[in-house]
Amino acid sequence: MKFRKKLHHAPRKKNRRKSFGTMAVLILFLVFFVILPIRNIYTRSKPLIESARAVKFAVSQNDMDLVKSNMTDLQVKFDSFEKEAKKVYWMRFIPLAGLYVSDFKNGVEAGGHLIVASDKMVETLTPYADLIGFKKGTAGFSEKSADDRIQTAVLTLDKVVGRVDDIAIDVDAARSNISKIDSKRYPGKYGAKIKKYEEQFDSVASLFVDAKPLIKKLPDILGANNERTYLILFQNDKELRPTGGFLTAYALFKVKNGKLTAQRSEDIYNLDATLSRHPKPPAPILAYHKGVYQFNIRDSNLSPDYIESMKEFEKLYALSSQKVNYDGIIAMDTKVLVDMLRVLGDTQAGGITFSAKDDTRCDCPQVIYELLNDIDRPVNYVKNDRKGILGQLLYAIMQKALSSSPSQYWGQLSQDMIKNLEQKHVLIYLKDDNEQKAVEAINFAGRIQEVTGDYLHINDTNFAGAKSNLYVSHDVTSDTKIDSDGSVHRTLTIRYKNPYKHSDCNLERGGLCLNATLRNWLRVYVPMGSTLTSFRGSQTKTLTYDELGKTVFEGFMTVNPLGTATVIVEYDLPFKVLNVRDYKLYIQKQPGTAGHAYTIIVNGANKAIDMPLVEDYTLESK
Repeated sequence: MKFRKKLHHAPRKKNRRKSFGTMAVLILFLVFFVILPIRNIYTRSKPLIESARAVKFAVSQNDMDLVKSNMTDLQVKFDSFEKEAKKVYWMRFIPLAGLYVSDFKNGVEAGGHLIVASDKMVETLTPYADLIGFKKGTAGFSEKSADDRIQTAVLTLDKVVGRVDDIAIDVDAARSNISKIDSKRYPGKYGAKIKKYEEQFDSVASLFVDAKPLIKKLPDILGANNERTYLILFQNDKELRPTGGFLTAYALFKVKNGKLTAQRSEDIYNLDATLSRHPKPPAPILAYHKGVYQFNIRDSNLSPDYIESMKEFEKLYALSSQKVNYDGIIAMDTKVLVDMLRVLGDTQAGGITFSAKDDTRCDCPQVIYELLNDIDRPVNYVKNDRKGILGQLLYAIMQKALSSSPSQYWGQLSQDMIKNLEQKHVLIYLKDDNEQKAVEAINFAGRIQEVTGDYLHINDTNFAGAKSNLYVSHDVTSDTKIDSDGSVHRTLTIRYKNPYKHSDCNLERGGLCLNATLRNWLRVYVPMGSTLTSFRGSQTKTLTYDELGKTVFEGFMTVNPLGTATVIVEYDLPFKVLNVRDYKLYIQKQPGTAGHAYTIIVNGANKAIDMPLVEDYTLESK
């Protein structure tokens, strides 16, 4: 019996030993191939994050030597981190958990591509660090004259842009890795944060990759090979027009090897006076523009598409006795002047000191008040070239920027300029087809865009309503309802509000008429083939027509000082959306606007509440 009992329990002990052995192997496997690598990844992530912050700080200090030093340290920390990260890549083949490991792998690889791209960028820019506003050990460039500085910068651009393609390859590779990360896998705020970072990076990467053609053309655009001539148009966004503002003045600049020469700066009215004849104005001017019965250059920017407006400008400009050949037309509004003065400080031009500080006389930047005061206030004498002061101010600002230490101003000025290009406070039209295509590729040309899905562009025009756009605010609610059969019905509500009192517009008393009744020509651009069902709030008969590849709903209304006005436009889209997750809305900002407040609703759900529209925006339901 004892013998039998011993035989009976022997297999159990053997199985138990096998189980313990298997468990021990499993535990050891988990420890060495999962737990320890994850712990080491976490441990090495801390110094990596600190090193990345150090690089960011060095960039903010415009210190190239510090950037190089911190980049070297970042590479060392990243190599250590990546070595540990690779130890868990095998887990991406495990069901479910492997999806998160794949995301992690793509994130790490994207980081590697970005570090390589950054190293190439630093290596390329180091010899010219002081040209772009970064401090360096040597100060040779800072000792040059203003003209020599910009000339040196332009002549070295060819060497810098030579590596753009090489850098773009790594940036695009990083974008490819990041695009494979699925933010929907992550709960709540974590998924939203990942999606936000993905969108921000995609925007920056797209700008860099898409900007390659323009970057390569910069030496030519800045006259590195042949002298260039540019017309600068000043758009007064306080008197809003389709492309950003009333064409109030113009300046003529020549550039050779980056050296700027101001040829002329004049009131736009003076240019209008040189036309051999004035054609009959288009229908909207006769219908809405108070007391205007001829077509003037100053009213030529009637199309919301900047290039189309410039074609009209050119037709009238060809009738001028002062016309000159030019290589491009660059339009800018008052925000550009304010931003430059905010960086450079008070600047004198035409005997006036201009500042970006707030002025209580208009509740606006002092430069805006002084320009309007000098240009628009009635006087009892003939004031020649009353708007030429704008050209003088721009030239004074340019000279001040070029005469300063690059590390002091150039970095911030270039960042502001890129932002103003993105937000359509600067618009570019170049006569060279290839250069123009490069500008349009990154949406710097103010063109009405061709898009798939839903589209919206609201375009306001102030026809003889003083400078009331200083004070009138816009609040827009976009409400989309998608029916079960896929039909899409939209209700657009636009609220205008002017909380300020009427200005003293009495010419005999010499009042400065800034705020008066806004006479607003309103156009709403929607997908071609959309059907209008209701247009409430227009004080004239509404019109529907096709233009620029869109269907347009047109009306006219006024907004009184201390008053409000509301327009409600209802329409049906020409296509169906069978799955609400497939709904996409592209909203295109009007140039010159500071950022109207938008509330976007899709099937009763708020998608964006009080979103300031500072640049073009794409809403994707999914």
